[in-house]
Amino acid sequence: MKALIVGAGGQLGHALVATAPEGVEIITCDQDTVDITDPARVAAFVAEVAPDVIFNAAAYTAVDKAESDVSTAQAVNADAVGYLAAAAKATGARLVHVSTDFVFDGSATTPYAPEAPASPLGVYGRTKRAGEEAAGLDALVVRTAWLYGPVGGNFVRTMLRLMAAHPQLRVVGDQTGCPTYAPALASALWSLAAQGTTGLYHFSDGGQASWYDFAVAIQDEALAAGLLQKAVPILPIPTSDYPTPAQRPAYSVLDCTKTYALLGHPATPWRDNLTLMIEEIRKNG
Repeated sequence: MKALIVGAGGQLGHALVATAPEGVEIITCDQDTVDITDPARVAAFVAEVAPDVIFNAAAYTAVDKAESDVSTAQAVNADAVGYLAAAAKATGARLVHVSTDFVFDGSATTPYAPEAPASPLGVYGRTKRAGEEAAGLDALVVRTAWLYGPVGGNFVRTMLRLMAAHPQLRVVGDQTGCPTYAPALASALWSLAAQGTTGLYHFSDGGQASWYDFAVAIQDEALAAGLLQKAVPILPIPTSDYPTPAQRPAYSVLDCTKTYALLGHPATPWRDNLTLMIEEIRKNG
């Protein structure tokens, strides 16, 4: 099998390369290789590569900046997905596209099933929802949440930096979701792609947490691994005390039951994968 990984320079793209099954031929591209907002360039590149499957790990993820940069978010998160879908159809490839929990408004109190009505609160969520629709019925679309991994900027690395530099942290405690380790998501995507799965699915690590819970766990794990020299107080605050340009869903836990059934096992608990991430940082920085 030949796989094209779009957005290979990001944390999910890197994880897809690192977890690729043996025998798979990997072709990578990032924004320096192919402008995915250029339909002619996308069509030509995919035709040249002739992959069996295309993993789209590229996205405009600057949630707050998207509120004032609508055109770029639309181009990357929605229009480009349509170009990839068209190129996949023209070459006989299958498209695997990754979306987000931000397509929901957070008003639920139980995990969101894939079939739950989408109602995004901001530009990022709206453009990602448009991307899901642009992927088409023949694609595999997998929503995930709170992604972090060994490569790239993410909440774990930000918290470690702030914990080392400040005597106290204030972290939002009234937004609930589930941290997801990029290598775990990547492995799930490979497995679903190998099964020829199409349609809309959810995947996150097991359990749920607030950002405050996540921050406390990061500090605990980092102290145990020797990445931090001392603990600092972490105070939970309401979202209203940390205003941002984009509104976040208060509750965005994803129901992954259907996905776990296809994978043949439940997801690893998020705290266990956080331990793996901290160990990765301890060994490799």
